[in-house]
Amino acid sequence: MIIGIGSDLCDIRRITRSLERFGDRFTHRVFTEGERARSDRRAARAPSYARRFAAKEACAKALGTGMAQGVFWRDMEVVNLPSGRPTLRLTGGAAAQLAAITPAGHRALVHVTLTDDPPLAQAFVVIEALPE
Repeated sequence: MIIGIGSDLCDIRRITRSLERFGDRFTHRVFTEGERARSDRRAARAPSYARRFAAKEACAKALGTGMAQGVFWRDMEVVNLPSGRPTLRLTGGAAAQLAAITPAGHRALVHVTLTDDPPLAQAFVVIEALPE
């Protein structure tokens, strides 16, 4: 069963401005070390950061909290499976909220899809509860 759905659309130009204006202060506040390493390796850093930003916003919506109730930016990390498919690793308040919305006798599975078509980046997150 679906227990959460979230989507977000992010303007890559806004992320570009944040990177230029705030630099490491912005990236260290919002992104995990792994996300920074992956995005900083890319020639086009801003679209990579924008996709991850959109995924975090979409995940917070799917959790039903937004960026509140103990859910912080770095509690949600976009990681890639060995196949290259993106997923989200939740820790801290995000993991606690995921546990709270997952029905007893079920396990949560988080699906994420990311895309960009400059100047926009987009993410969709679906949280599914599967019987154990």
